[in-house]
Amino acid sequence: MTDDGNGPDTFDVIVLGGGPTGENVADRTRAAGLTTAVVESELVGGECSYWACMPSKALLRPPAALGAARAVAGSREAATGALDAPAVLARRDSFVAHWKDDGQVAWLEGTGAVLVRGEGRLDGPRRVAVRTPDGGERLLTARHAVAVCTGSRAVLPAGVPGLAEARPWTSRDATSAKTVPRRLAVVGGGVVGVEMATAWQALGSRVTMLVRGAGLLPRMEPFAGELVGAGLAAAGVVVRTGVTVTELHRVNGTVTVRLDSGEGLEVEEVLYATGRAPRTDALGLASVGLTDGSWLEVDDSCLVRGVDGEWLYAMGDVNHRALLTHQGKYQGRMAGAAIAARALGRPVDTARWGAHVATADHAAVPQVVFTDPEAVSVGLTATAAERAGLRVRVVDYEIGQVAGASLQADGYQGRARMVVDEDRGCLVGVTFVGPGIGELLHSATVAVVGEVPLDRLWHAVPSYPTVSEVWLRLLEAYRDGK
Repeated sequence: MTDDGNGPDTFDVIVLGGGPTGENVADRTRAAGLTTAVVESELVGGECSYWACMPSKALLRPPAALGAARAVAGSREAATGALDAPAVLARRDSFVAHWKDDGQVAWLEGTGAVLVRGEGRLDGPRRVAVRTPDGGERLLTARHAVAVCTGSRAVLPAGVPGLAEARPWTSRDATSAKTVPRRLAVVGGGVVGVEMATAWQALGSRVTMLVRGAGLLPRMEPFAGELVGAGLAAAGVVVRTGVTVTELHRVNGTVTVRLDSGEGLEVEEVLYATGRAPRTDALGLASVGLTDGSWLEVDDSCLVRGVDGEWLYAMGDVNHRALLTHQGKYQGRMAGAAIAARALGRPVDTARWGAHVATADHAAVPQVVFTDPEAVSVGLTATAAERAGLRVRVVDYEIGQVAGASLQADGYQGRARMVVDEDRGCLVGVTFVGPGIGELLHSATVAVVGEVPLDRLWHAVPSYPTVSEVWLRLLEAYRDGK
């Protein structure tokens, strides 16, 4: 829907980026009656839909399902074959709609938003210049807000000899590859690294992980990386820590990966999963007094700092608060509501946990790592809580001792941790590691966001026999001083 007074290229709100974050902004501003344009240069639905969350989880679900069957006597005997890799890849392709965005476009246009195809950049306050696919240019003007939702991209390290010639995979290649490499090296020990090592090992690759640091998943509790590493090793992945890649050399279909020890490792493909950068290098930030290529610093309503007036917002990866799709969508919802409130002259609720602020970015970011075992967390680690000056107590429990866990898998192994703020008597962080534990995370998220007193949690009775009984065991351990 376009403005009926200032021309077809004037809107109340312009959203740069049509991924999940931008879609949520547009949905909220359109629901408030604001005219909204969404500018997208690739596929509507963004990174998550085509190269990240959806394809990676489509690759990871079949090995998880097979592993669950093999973990129980009776079904174990029936699950004797290997994964059908072509079928897994075909199912992955169906989840990304074969890299076509017709369905996402229909949804977006169904909200009443206008889709503008092309590469958008800021051209001064409240102005967006779009280079259209036919080579032309279209100038859009926003009455109230421009929302930058352009996300992030994988980055390759500088200064590694032979890197360009080796043509390494990034996360996009790892989730969209059409064939299974016989040997794969994964450089990096974060979430992308461990998930893609899990997926491709299960599909038939011989995977070696090369990690510069001392362990995996460094942003989580240390035991999470330890248990995930043990699971990877049990599956056949070779995990090498404390190593650095110094050189790459490709000859036809083989890449030699040279390490700082002098050793050479031969593989068919190399995946670099070592970091991300904001998609702001061609965004025209200099036209509004900011630095091109930088992360955008925002307040809790996602207003960009350092810009005159309340009109420029940044949500999702590009603001570097929490590089997770669900957090970007959350920011889109909260900031979209803030944009609407300011545009309509209504009060903006910026109090902690208010209606127009993304407080959870600081206090309660949930994350699931879809490995075997899964690793999930929300809120602060024990170290982060102590660093924040909180007086905390840490309570651990072995999940395998819960009746529901032993029923779910023979020899179930996993660990739970809750981090308690002793002064307030509530949880500030929870971590679970174990097979199929991801669905338990939201209960922890509710407890942390709601700042539920531990005395009240005693009245949240877990059903028996489920894995969620671990909550009762954690509370008992806290009461008993264990």
